[in-house]
Amino acid sequence: MENIFKLKENGTTVRTEIVAGLTTFMTMAYIIALNPNLLTGFAVGTPLWNGVFLATCIASAIGMFAMAFLANKPFCLAPGMGLNSFFAVVVANIMVITKSDDYTSCFQAALVIILVEGIVFIALSLLNIRDKIVDAIPLGVRLGIAPAIGLMLMNIGFGSNAGIYSETGGPFFVMRDFFGALTASSARDAMGSGYSAMVLSVATMFIGLFVIVLLAKKGIKGAVLIGMLAASVIYWIGSFAFLKVNPFESLATASFIPPFADMASTTLFKFNFKGFMDIGVFTVVTLIITFCMIDMFDTIGTLVGTASRAGMVDKQGNMPNMKEALLADAIGTVAGACTGTSTVTTFVESASGVEAGGRTGLTALICGILFLACMFIAPIAAIIPAAATSAALIYVGVLMLQGLKNVKFDDMDQMVPVALMLIAMPISSSIGHAIGLGLISYTVIKVFSGKAKDVSVLTYVISALFLVKFFLIV
Repeated sequence: MENIFKLKENGTTVRTEIVAGLTTFMTMAYIIALNPNLLTGFAVGTPLWNGVFLATCIASAIGMFAMAFLANKPFCLAPGMGLNSFFAVVVANIMVITKSDDYTSCFQAALVIILVEGIVFIALSLLNIRDKIVDAIPLGVRLGIAPAIGLMLMNIGFGSNAGIYSETGGPFFVMRDFFGALTASSARDAMGSGYSAMVLSVATMFIGLFVIVLLAKKGIKGAVLIGMLAASVIYWIGSFAFLKVNPFESLATASFIPPFADMASTTLFKFNFKGFMDIGVFTVVTLIITFCMIDMFDTIGTLVGTASRAGMVDKQGNMPNMKEALLADAIGTVAGACTGTSTVTTFVESASGVEAGGRTGLTALICGILFLACMFIAPIAAIIPAAATSAALIYVGVLMLQGLKNVKFDDMDQMVPVALMLIAMPISSSIGHAIGLGLISYTVIKVFSGKAKDVSVLTYVISALFLVKFFLIV
């Protein structure tokens, strides 16, 4: 381990890296079931769902192994949220354009787009073009990425991570429907029988958060993981005692045999090139550019923001081995296309593992191994309550806000782009779009304040591309 990952040089140990890998895995394990749900329209148990489920596990693991051995960084990868929803919309549009009612066939046509995107990214990474794009992001914008990601993590934890359904509808969320209710009685009336589950989720979330904070203040390593486990136990006990529900009931009928036959018949190297060409050249180019821009800046933002929090960047905000990290991300995307899932990208939840002490590729390796294991033990991973993972996301989000201390609040060239990213990232749930707004505002302010020469040519190009992305591409 020392020879491969240079643990001493990075100030870490095998034990710390294992805990970090476990921590990151627990905060992002939700994607294993959620991704096939989103990509197949919640067609649980169908051959396509089974194929995407396995593809999620395998492609994520391949991306993480690449990150571990090529870049030696603790960043973990999986099919990106937002990108998978966009992929599902693209599949639906392909069905309309080609007048087809075969969802699987159109799904296989959309996979070609992901394949092309991944190949383009591999080429750009090898040619150092993606690295140059990273360098083109001004320091002021870079300083705002980590805090903005922190707010987005907090928004996910409080807002969308733990949804409650009941006979009155749903999903009901903690911040909007519980704390946002006028009174407790109005929240109870709105949620019906789901109110008790909401109260348990809120209690679980805050107990987990405070356990993490108190353990971290005492300098206990693995505080995030311990806090998540404590929160899970609280939730399980509460389910038995107050909800009269067995949280382990799903394990009794769960299958632990991976559906490899379904994957082979629906998604594994199942590219529908004819359906891809039937979309039309303009639409194809538009979709590829859109996927590329969203993925590229989501990845860059996650890498820069998380690395900044971990002290992995120099004074100029540059991270060593950025080229290799971006290449690993591109390899993950190609692996996703070949196995049958949407764009694989670096997950912002990696910040939880970094906070747990992860500093090398061993963290990513551990998380990748756990994703592969989930092909056999997915039902066990599924019993970790969302409220417990929310506690970790909120805690890490709070810590990432500390990056604001490096922003010059009296310099409008820095403050305006940072402020826009702080609000745009949690609301849009897109790191890439928020960075785009930051770059556009930075460029406009520089140009109209007579400092156009301070802006690099590549920054002008990227800002222009985002303007096209936001206003012209349909």
